[in-house]
Amino acid sequence: MANYNRRKKPETVFLNVKPINAANTQSYLHGMRKYSIGMAECLDNDNRAPALGDEKRFSVATVGSQIHEFTPSVFYRNIAPVNWFLLLIGALPMVRSGPGRARLELKSVAFLYSIIFFIFLSCYVAYVAYHRIETVRSLSGPFEEAVIAYLFLVNILPIVMIPVLWWETDKVAKLFNDWDDFEVLYYQTCGHSLPLHLREKALWISIILPILSVLSVIVIHTTMVDLNLMQVVPYCILDNVTAMIGAWWYLICQALSITANFLALRFQKALRHIGPASMVADYRALWLRLSKLTRDTGTATCYTLMFMSLYLFFIITLSIYGLMSQMSAGLGIKDIGLLITAMWNVCLLFYICDEAYYASANVRTNFQKKLLMVELNWMNSDAQTEINMFLRATEMDPSNINCGGFFDINRNLFKGLLTTMVTYLVVLLQFQISIPTDTSGDDNMNITLADALMDSLHNDMTLLGSSSTTAATTTAAPTVRTTVRNTRGRKG
Repeated sequence: MANYNRRKKPETVFLNVKPINAANTQSYLHGMRKYSIGMAECLDNDNRAPALGDEKRFSVATVGSQIHEFTPSVFYRNIAPVNWFLLLIGALPMVRSGPGRARLELKSVAFLYSIIFFIFLSCYVAYVAYHRIETVRSLSGPFEEAVIAYLFLVNILPIVMIPVLWWETDKVAKLFNDWDDFEVLYYQTCGHSLPLHLREKALWISIILPILSVLSVIVIHTTMVDLNLMQVVPYCILDNVTAMIGAWWYLICQALSITANFLALRFQKALRHIGPASMVADYRALWLRLSKLTRDTGTATCYTLMFMSLYLFFIITLSIYGLMSQMSAGLGIKDIGLLITAMWNVCLLFYICDEAYYASANVRTNFQKKLLMVELNWMNSDAQTEINMFLRATEMDPSNINCGGFFDINRNLFKGLLTTMVTYLVVLLQFQISIPTDTSGDDNMNITLADALMDSLHNDMTLLGSSSTTAATTTAAPTVRTTVRNTRGRKG
């Protein structure tokens, strides 16, 4: 039975602790803390409150744990709309039969559907890419027109992210299972389920964002090239791939930030009422699990995010260069599509970097502030030691979202990409200024890059020939004069 007598808790807290279940509840009660007994009793009674005839003395957290029933799979259900959309476009073939049972099955219906969808999409994209390459080969306009043509070829690259995300689906499934374990530990420690409340936001994102993505693609093709619905469809699908992966990343980082804030608030309130050393150790173990979830978020999708960051950098550089190069001739209707492309991808890159920075700061910095504000005078020596160990853990345990060891995803990444982008833009604009223009005709149109190079080579050869002729004439003149003088001398 539940009582206040408990065994001494081991000093070491491991990260791979597992939550209790109804099968081992009775054996766990002998080592349960008094502020967590109510949760075990609810599990033992199938989440029913104890009978009124039981004369037990309950603590404050125990009464709260009896009132609030445990809600499993809070994290998964909150971001489920975006997961379903990614599955619809064949990007995330993950199978989940219950809490803690997410996995990748090669023989599942979801994976077979993803393969069939990807094969049809690849054939469609190959057809569109062939026509785009033919368009690039037939260009005879200025260099800016070639850049715009290359921009539509670069927009096809997100198709590579789909098989890359297949390869990382197993790691994503493990991340979801770790979230299920964390939710149970959070309920055992705090007495209530994880309050994320992101379901409605995820639902609106999965509806509005694809509509905006399709509209932007249609506007871009209408303003920059002739609108061809047969070639617009794959661009809409691929643009939705990048947009929904960004939205999926945004929701995960939001979940980390909300969880870190609620955990810090619960820890601060718990210290005002009860302050045993074992309780501080439980919160420290819970924070270490949250920090591990933060690191695993970047590791689970490291190659997808790395490719996506490079793609966004490339597409933003080309679109801004095309926009700036058109300013000398005056802004036109094509600049609307370039402006939409640049703003859309800059915002996507910014939200990816900013949300990761915000999540890392909440997980680590927010807890450090709470710990530094704790008054240790009224606590015993064991509780003070646990507080100091908790503070040391926040200092030594890395909580950054790292892209598989390649780079940290934060605001510094956004600043670094923008700095490199400005360097490339300066080089491209200098290259454009150095290209001469053909003013001999009445049209006064710009010549192509190949013609510019040939004219430059012809001018160099002309200058070289004229300099050689001048040198030969200068050398021949004194020779004639010398001959004449010698002739006159002989006559005299």
